[in-house]
Amino acid sequence: MKATIWICFLAANAAVGAFARQNSAISREVHELYLEDQKDRGVGGESLPWDKIEQRDLTRRTRIHELLSAGALQTAEDFHDAAFIYQHGQTPDDYLLAHVLATVAVQKGDSKSLWISAATLDRYLNSISQSQVFGTQYHSKDDSPVTQEPYNRTLIPDHLRADFCVPSLDQQQKNLAEFKAGKYPAGILPPGCTR
Repeated sequence: MKATIWICFLAANAAVGAFARQNSAISREVHELYLEDQKDRGVGGESLPWDKIEQRDLTRRTRIHELLSAGALQTAEDFHDAAFIYQHGQTPDDYLLAHVLATVAVQKGDSKSLWISAATLDRYLNSISQSQVFGTQYHSKDDSPVTQEPYNRTLIPDHLRADFCVPSLDQQQKNLAEFKAGKYPAGILPPGCTR
């Protein structure tokens, strides 16, 4: 009887160990996809041309969707990284899924995913011709000046923006001026916040 219990215990431990190794490998893969996504956009170096980025983005989203469908995303970091990848999609559904992924990351305890949760909601709203509500999206078409419009500035108060690591309306105006001057704003995130 003791031998049977011991064998069952060893088999269970082996299964748990195999699951942990598989999950660790998946988390590494998801994180590598995230790092590629950021590198393509010039984080830590020079960005790729947009026509190359779009194809690479599609490949990354396809792989993340496979992992998501298989239930392989497990950790807060997995969901954080997947949210960033889907935020760089092309459709409202991509942005909505990015928002859901970011929300799961926050629910799993990842406070650095608060900003991506707000940003994906804003991007989704803009993609369906609605006003953003946090003010995370700055954009320009052709040679027009950088803008945040359409933007409903009255729905969310600044203290709630701060809870989501989004700058105040005053700081957003300063950020907008820096974007218009061709600079990347230092105040894109409030102090103490990370992405």
